[in-house]
Amino acid sequence: MNNKNFSVSIEVNQSPNEVFNAVNAVTKWWTENLKGSSSKLNDEFTVQFEDVHYSKQKLIEVVPDKKVVWLVTESKLSFVHDKQEWTNTQIIFEISKHGDKTQLLFTHVGLMPGAECYKDCSNAWGMYINGSLYNLITTGKGQPEKKEAEKQTQH
Repeated sequence: MNNKNFSVSIEVNQSPNEVFNAVNAVTKWWTENLKGSSSKLNDEFTVQFEDVHYSKQKLIEVVPDKKVVWLVTESKLSFVHDKQEWTNTQIIFEISKHGDKTQLLFTHVGLMPGAECYKDCSNAWGMYINGSLYNLITTGKGQPEKKEAEKQTQH
């Protein structure tokens, strides 16, 4: 069985500080449905994706321009048998210089091929990191999930 945590990396021309600031601007690349704070050590925040995904994260390590670690303290994934599959996993952003580029290495520790949500969650993370967060870093505009209230609902 493969015990490899899901990981993806991107390289950009921007500085480590710009990448660090973008990572911490969670509402600008992941979801606008965020409550709490997501920028300094011990901050806690929740995210909600309709009734599909809820999770609460705590920033357990913050090294400016180098690293951010979120501990998932609560989770509820409606589309898998183990609704708390993300609970006690860690989401890590490691920032480093690679020549004249800056590399962001994203790892979701605990999201492994054996996990029920691996396929869907790794695909989603891939889109958010390679797409929305990359775009936020390189163009100043990400594509986060919009606020629930702003979505058109049909009744």
